[in-house]
Amino acid sequence: MENLDKLVNELRKLPTEPPWVEFKHDNYDPNMIGCDISALANSAALHEKSCAYMIWGIDDKTHDIVGTNYNLQTLKKGNQEIENWLRFLLSKNADFEFHAVSMENVTVGVLIIYRATNQTVLFEKVDYIRIGSYTKKLNEYPQIQAQLWDRLRNSSFEERSARHDLELSGALRLLDYSAYFDLLEIPVPTDIAGIEHYMAEEGILIKQDNGLYSITNLGAILFAKRLSDFSRISRKAVRVVQYRGNSRLDMLKEDVINTGYAVGFTGLIKFIEALIPTQEYITPALRETRTAYPLVAIREAVANALIHQDFSVMGTSPVIEIFDNRIEITNSGTPLVDIRRIIDNPPKSRNEKLAALMRRLRMCEELGTGWDRIVITCELFRLPAPKIELYEDSTRVTLFSEMPFSNISMEDKLWACYLHACVKQVEGEQLTNSSLRERFGLKESSSGSVSRLIKEAVTLNFIKPLDPTTAPRYMKYIPIWA
Repeated sequence: MENLDKLVNELRKLPTEPPWVEFKHDNYDPNMIGCDISALANSAALHEKSCAYMIWGIDDKTHDIVGTNYNLQTLKKGNQEIENWLRFLLSKNADFEFHAVSMENVTVGVLIIYRATNQTVLFEKVDYIRIGSYTKKLNEYPQIQAQLWDRLRNSSFEERSARHDLELSGALRLLDYSAYFDLLEIPVPTDIAGIEHYMAEEGILIKQDNGLYSITNLGAILFAKRLSDFSRISRKAVRVVQYRGNSRLDMLKEDVINTGYAVGFTGLIKFIEALIPTQEYITPALRETRTAYPLVAIREAVANALIHQDFSVMGTSPVIEIFDNRIEITNSGTPLVDIRRIIDNPPKSRNEKLAALMRRLRMCEELGTGWDRIVITCELFRLPAPKIELYEDSTRVTLFSEMPFSNISMEDKLWACYLHACVKQVEGEQLTNSSLRERFGLKESSSGSVSRLIKEAVTLNFIKPLDPTTAPRYMKYIPIWA
């Protein structure tokens, strides 16, 4: 990291240790470090600082440089490296990085701790706070606890700094700002002041009080030339993995898309398209190439994963895994809406500014209709319904390739039946035996098996009759919530 010596010298000028700075000599007790990381991260959020710091090799009274004899990256707790041990016991929103810098012919250790986001940072399931120069349990100070939670609820990931203290020219060198103008189809300004105007208006750049600039997380995550230039969000780069067969035993290809999402989105979709199977169909007039999955569905599912991920979950990235029979798209965080109402509910995102700008850049659908398009295009391709699976801190969407109706599990048939009813409902129509047969590409001779599927969906409260008194032959169905 650049200018660490300047950072240390600026912190040394502080008359006393503020709640977001801790000076130490050679004390590397692992439990103490874990508690202090929690306390400093929470204190940084409380005092609206982007980072907090633990500095080894500085006298905590005089702030003189005395040097440190150890390196946090090489120390161990038992047989485990301290960093790995700390990450295991800290909550998943804890984010920190360790550096060493030579000053006055001795080594100074610098632990940069990023402010708590979305929730307090915990160590061994306990959250701490700095009271003066002491680390205390947060629940012992209810007024401060309430104030901190108010700060956390009103803070936005997109507005926080990804890199700061940059000259304007240096900030722009880190961004592919031309992609912004290209996607919005407006001319690139001819001078740097014009570019700065647009970047500042969008919240991509922020001018600091000292006249230098910060690149926000919003700007970096969308327009970084290299996400690896931004240490805190570099792990949010999209991974694409292709496997042989239908398991994870044999990996064929892996790639990490290291550019910002807006910069690399079109290339990402083309890369996925190149990895999925295609088949040629010869019509009387034309030869057509058809992919195993509708590209509209892939595009919308990938965009949703990028928009709705929980950036407070550290160490994870959006992952797209391609198998012979399916594509799995995984992102951190769980949806803010009930997945059973994902078709008709108004859109809701934990990253509102990111979502709004991505929609303006035409990377995703407006007004929350992305899932409608995913479901409808899968139906047009006669594919099994896209599946949504929720885990403790992640969401996985699976798109399936073509599969005979008899091979689809009952669970997936019922889900397809339910989504078909939802789509019909928002279109002002209703599910019927005929429409469901058409959705699965079945002939009229299969009406009996489709009737049994509908009956099971009614029994399990997926759907209900529009009018229970209608003759069975003319029965129509709507989602259970309608």
